[in-house]
Amino acid sequence: MIIVTGGAGFIGSNIVRALNERGRSDILVVDNLTKMEKFKNIQNLQVMDYIDKYAFRNNLLTGKYDKNDIDVVFHEGACSDTMEYNGKYMMDNNFEYTKMMLHFCQNKKIPFLYASSAATYGMGTNGFREERECEGALNVYGFSKLFFDNYVRQLNVAGKITSQVVGLRYFNVYGPQENHKGKMNSLVFQMWNQYKADGKVRLFGEYGGYGAGEHTRDFIYVKDVVKVNFWFWEHKNKSGIYNCGTGEAHQFNVLAKGVLKHFKASMDKLEYVPFPEVLKGKYQCYTQADTKKLLAAGYDGGFTPIEDAIEEYCQLLDKTGGYYEYAK
Repeated sequence: MIIVTGGAGFIGSNIVRALNERGRSDILVVDNLTKMEKFKNIQNLQVMDYIDKYAFRNNLLTGKYDKNDIDVVFHEGACSDTMEYNGKYMMDNNFEYTKMMLHFCQNKKIPFLYASSAATYGMGTNGFREERECEGALNVYGFSKLFFDNYVRQLNVAGKITSQVVGLRYFNVYGPQENHKGKMNSLVFQMWNQYKADGKVRLFGEYGGYGAGEHTRDFIYVKDVVKVNFWFWEHKNKSGIYNCGTGEAHQFNVLAKGVLKHFKASMDKLEYVPFPEVLKGKYQCYTQADTKKLLAAGYDGGFTPIEDAIEEYCQLLDKTGGYYEYAK
C-alpha cells in the first residue's frame, strides 16, 4: 500500500496519477474535501480508498495502520496559503500533523517524503541553499515549514532518524490539477483564464526594484516535481532536505509570452497592474533554487524546458480545463 496525503490536491493528485501509470492503484488517498471541487482531481484516478484527514489522524493515534504493509508515504497534505494568518491552524496542519506522520513512518521504517517549501528562504537575501544562514520566513506558512525542517534536523543530529526522510523544498510549481487553489493558482493558470475571459493577460507592475513583469521565480513543472519525488523513493539510501526547483530563474514576462504565444497573440495583450499593498514586505521578488545538493545526491532526471511545459499545460487547459483524463 502507498499513502498519499493531500492526494486530492495539486501535487498529491499528480503523484497518484504517476503511480497509476506505473501500475499502482493500491493507494490510500488522505485529504480534506471541504473545498469540494478537489474531487475533480481524483475522479479519473484509480485508488484503493479515500479517508478524510481528521479521521486518518485519529486512525494513526489508535494504531489502525500498524499492521499494514506500506511501501512509502508521500506527505503532500498541508495548508499552502501564504496569506493564511491563523498561526494555530497553520502549525497544527503543517507541523503537528507532519510530525505525527514522521514518527509513524520512523516507527515502521517506511520511507517518508514530505513537502517543504522555498518559502523557508524568505526574501532569499543570503541565497537559496539548504543552509540555516539562508533561511528566514516572511509569513507563518513559511515558518511552519521551516520549523518542521529544523525538527527533522534536530532528530537527525540526535541519531533518531533511522529510515529515509526527505523534505523537498518546492519552488514555484505549476501545471495540471491546480484549479482548486484559488488565489494561489499559478500565473500560467491565471493568465490562461484571463485571456479566455477578456483577451488580455495581467502581471504586477514595478515593485522592490524590479520593473513591471520582471519579478523572477524558479518555476518548476509539476511533472518534474513528481520525477524528483520518485527518484528519492527509488533511492532509499538518500535522506535530507533538498531544493526542488530547476536552478533557473525566469521573469513573469516569460510566462506571459508563453501563454500569449499559445493563443497566437502579441505582447501588446499584456497589461500591468499596480502591485498590491497587502503583499508589500511579504513577497519574494526573486527565487532561484540552488540545485547543487540535489544533483550531488545523484538526481539526473532533468527538467522540462519552460516553453514546452507552458504549451503542454495550455493545451490541457484548452481540452479539459486543466484536469487529466482517465488514467489507465
